[in-house]
Amino acid sequence: MAVSVTVLASGSKGNCTVVSSSGTRLLVDAGLSCRELLRRMVLCGLDPDGINAILVTHEHTDHVAGLRVLARRLKIPVYITAPTYHAYRQFARDSAGQRIELSRREHFCSGSEFQIGDIAVTPFTISHDAVDPVGFAFRSEGVKVGVCTDLGYITPNVRHHLRGCHILMIESNHDLEQLRGGPYPWSVKQRVMSRVGHLSNDALADFLTSDYDGGAEFLILAHLSEQNNHPEIARATAERALGAQRSLLRNRLMLAAQHEPLPAVQL
Repeated sequence: MAVSVTVLASGSKGNCTVVSSSGTRLLVDAGLSCRELLRRMVLCGLDPDGINAILVTHEHTDHVAGLRVLARRLKIPVYITAPTYHAYRQFARDSAGQRIELSRREHFCSGSEFQIGDIAVTPFTISHDAVDPVGFAFRSEGVKVGVCTDLGYITPNVRHHLRGCHILMIESNHDLEQLRGGPYPWSVKQRVMSRVGHLSNDALADFLTSDYDGGAEFLILAHLSEQNNHPEIARATAERALGAQRSLLRNRLMLAAQHEPLPAVQL
């Protein structure tokens, strides 16, 4: 089996992505209910009992809503930074109203590589309004996968860790004009547009034009806002930015969605 990425859900209502190698299968985040995540795995032909671990990017509900129940159901460890775990426990409650304890957890630190099965995992710090948010770079079988959403802007550190990706999943959250003229309160608009908010189509285009190395075979646009974006606007903006870098073998654009899984991208 080759390395593959399957986006089960991506957006403000829930996020979860599967990164698989020949011998290991990892979930990045668990932002939908356990039942719905299991349903989507089966829909994509993935055996839930083959999942080895869940990795958490940050504590916002759309990334951890199903975390405790899914981890308990599958009897697998949760990899999470200590600050993110403490922040998660501040609001997460079980059915009895008690604070949640993740019994099988492994703490990692941003910038320190660790291994799960045959996948090397490098977490890196991103700019977002969470306590200790991270993106991930995964390496296995000579393939590098980058997963980086929920970031206000692309720092030099992020650019460094996204170099050399064969599959890159990156945020294209909003169209600036739609956001400015949309229904959100001004305070929310300011937060989304801030350097700890979400990456706009134009900000991603700037990265693709000036700092992206152009080497990915697949580029997955993720975390698109349903209120303040449109898939074809995000696609067209990225296509213009990529220009001649797009071909049948490089930078094939895929768009992750909220309400249905994206078919597996495989190398």
